[in-house]
Amino acid sequence: MTPLEIIASALGITSVWLTVRQNPLCWPIGLVMVLLYAWFFFDARLYSLVLLHGVFAAMQLYGWWQWRQDVDANGKRPVSGAGRNEILIGLGVALLFGVLLGLAMDRLTEAIHPWPDALLTAFSLLAQLWMALKRWQCWVLWIVVDVLYVGFFAFQGYWLTAGLYAVFTMLAVLGLREWRASRVQPA
Repeated sequence: MTPLEIIASALGITSVWLTVRQNPLCWPIGLVMVLLYAWFFFDARLYSLVLLHGVFAAMQLYGWWQWRQDVDANGKRPVSGAGRNEILIGLGVALLFGVLLGLAMDRLTEAIHPWPDALLTAFSLLAQLWMALKRWQCWVLWIVVDVLYVGFFAFQGYWLTAGLYAVFTMLAVLGLREWRASRVQPA
């Protein structure tokens, strides 16, 4: 465990907890966390994760902006659900992107685990997009992705990061419950 990993983990837990609570401070704290993790993963030669965290940095800014749009009387953007087409298209695009990224990482870099790294990256991006749009289904996808990341990081001996993703999984379960309860019902 490095100090960088410890700080990034603490910020990650804080950011996800704030997201569950629908507090917009989740975005700037998340931005610092993803930048620190990008550095950590670069040192670990997990390049898809470096790319993921670079995109997550942009997504943090997008989410911060998005959560300020269409706010309700309480100053919050309401939670909504993704439609069937949005879910199917999103999952299909994520799978295609994951396969293409895995192929690129396998052939063009010395990435240690290009395929699981790329596929988890692709589905993480979809979950992050749905989170920025405040779709409650983001939590379902995060639960699946986070459980897989726990195994991925444990396999590599990154125990603190594996533990962080276990905490993320628990927070995602809480987020799913809270966001579903607060979602806007279709008229």
